[in-house]
Amino acid sequence: MATEGKVVEPEFEHPKKAFGYAARDSSGVLSPFNFSRRETGEKDVAFKVLYCGICHSDLHMARSEWGNSIYPLVPGHELVGVVTEVGNKVVKFKVGDKVGVGYMVDSCRSCQNCDDNLENYCPEYTVTGGGIYRDGTVTYGGYSDSMVTDEHYVIRIPDSLPLDVAGPLLCAGITVYSPLRYYGLDKPGMNIGVVGLGGLGHMAVKFAKALGANVTVISTSPNKEKEAIEHLGADSFLISRDPDQMQAAIGTLDGIIDTVSASHPILPLVSILKSHGKLVMVGGVSKPLELPVSSLLRGRKLVAGSLIGGIKETQEMIDFAAEHNVKPEIEIVPIDYINTAMERLIKADVKYRFVIDIGNTLKPSS
Repeated sequence: MATEGKVVEPEFEHPKKAFGYAARDSSGVLSPFNFSRRETGEKDVAFKVLYCGICHSDLHMARSEWGNSIYPLVPGHELVGVVTEVGNKVVKFKVGDKVGVGYMVDSCRSCQNCDDNLENYCPEYTVTGGGIYRDGTVTYGGYSDSMVTDEHYVIRIPDSLPLDVAGPLLCAGITVYSPLRYYGLDKPGMNIGVVGLGGLGHMAVKFAKALGANVTVISTSPNKEKEAIEHLGADSFLISRDPDQMQAAIGTLDGIIDTVSASHPILPLVSILKSHGKLVMVGGVSKPLELPVSSLLRGRKLVAGSLIGGIKETQEMIDFAAEHNVKPEIEIVPIDYINTAMERLIKADVKYRFVIDIGNTLKPSS
């Protein structure tokens, strides 16, 4: 059962007026909201938000489905725009630069993970929307007209990458790019499986193909085969509910990126890995999964997990996407469509990522 978080209002000495859409309670309904951003500090970058992607995490947070939401809550962690102001100690950005912010806006900066550019695994990282800074103030996300963030957590968007498609890369893109790189599933000619064909899955297909892999989409839905192969560029399609197809695929894949967040059997996926194969889970499955250890022993197979990526790797991913023309499939919507978009998201009625046109549709009179 969803629970309503404590209402917290930040107070700033010299606040910047801001406007966005917020959820006030666990109903998750979003409506216009006036609030304040902090003043631009010496190491801060302030930017005008032009686009923001809609992620399933936004829905979970808005409805307090994880039980820790703080209201009023402005979601959004796939935000991009143009720099309007920088602090006097900012060295990487200037006014007019195209930038973005992903899932986090702060971390402790002193633990081993932070030292290793793995801020995403810092025990104290702060999420972009609905988190709490170390000074106790709440964070407001990208369903808003502006953002102020320490430059360390700001990503430069290459000029060749359109801003409307850049936002989803900051979450969906890095979520699949990071495990492909870290687990060595990035070698040309490898046979890589992708489980699920949604916001994460379609990006996994595109990045794996850009890295030179032979990609097999694994799905329970036969009607997704044409889309996977003809539109997204997958090399083959495997229906996971078809015993004959799964039997024929045993021992054929070097690695699998599993993007499904609903509970599902993973033993059949382990069986289609080659020896030394790796099954990497990036979907947030809430229920325990059944996996006999013997299935891993035979073939020295690995089941692992991965969560977004660090700031350095996120910048690497964005640059790679720009160079190799890796772009998410998006549907652009106005801000006043946000609640309808959330309902469609629940039904998986989007190909494959909603992006809010903040710059043209979010007005103080909305």
